Amino acid sequence: MKLNLKNPLLFFDIESTGLIISNDRIVEISVLKVLPNGDQELKTRRLNPTIPISPEATAIHGIKDEDVAGCPTFKEIAKSLANYMSGCDFAGYNSTRFDIPMLAEEFLRAGVDFNFRKRKLIDVQNIFHKMEQRTLSAAYKFYCNKKLENAHSAEADTIATFEVLESQLDRYNDVLENDVKFLADFSSKTKLLDYAGRIILNDKEEAVFNFGKYKGKTVESVFSSDPSYYSWMMNGDFALDTKQIITDLKINSEKGKK
Repeated sequence: MKLNLKNPLLFFDIESTGLIISNDRIVEISVLKVLPNGDQELKTRRLNPTIPISPEATAIHGIKDEDVAGCPTFKEIAKSLANYMSGCDFAGYNSTRFDIPMLAEEFLRAGVDFNFRKRKLIDVQNIFHKMEQRTLSAAYKFYCNKKLENAHSAEADTIATFEVLESQLDRYNDVLENDVKFLADFSSKTKLLDYAGRIILNDKEEAVFNFGKYKGKTVESVFSSDPSYYSWMMNGDFALDTKQIITDLKINSEKGKK
């Protein structure tokens, strides 16, 4: 089933130096922009992360430090990438838990303002897990009846994700709507306030912690009863996006008390 789009839908996948959002960097990004008229644009670029690629990451994607030594840094391409993604909605595989947070963190480091929260985000993995419970390679075999060659290369994974979503729309046409907003809502698991999932909204639409000793407690109540917790987070190894969110929540809470 062809995608019914109002805005361009950008499928993307990244490979990185590791899995820690606050510390690791992108080494490869591939994007497939699908336009409302069905036209497609595929772009792939490797980046110099400016830090060593972990052996564990290289074992997965095959990219070594010397492979990207002469490539541009993310900061050098950040503005042009943001311009290219402007006006798009986004789709990926496990993207809401990893790719979006990693890309958002890179934009923040580069000083480029790009707000994913203003766009619709489809996570094809979440649709898959709600329906079948598999990996991307298995999803590609299950939905498209093809073997995924070069798995864990950004370009192969990006194209496979696009094909899987189209096949999901065909297979689950009685459940899924060919509408980006529906797919974004359907593929989301929780209401995240920060990309790393440290702060979420509860059933009352209150911001609550999703980790640690205050898990399930509202941010406002914790900062009121334990003011040092805010300082601990700001000085800790949390993503810049998470720190930005808790700062906004703290400021808004203090304004509400005046």
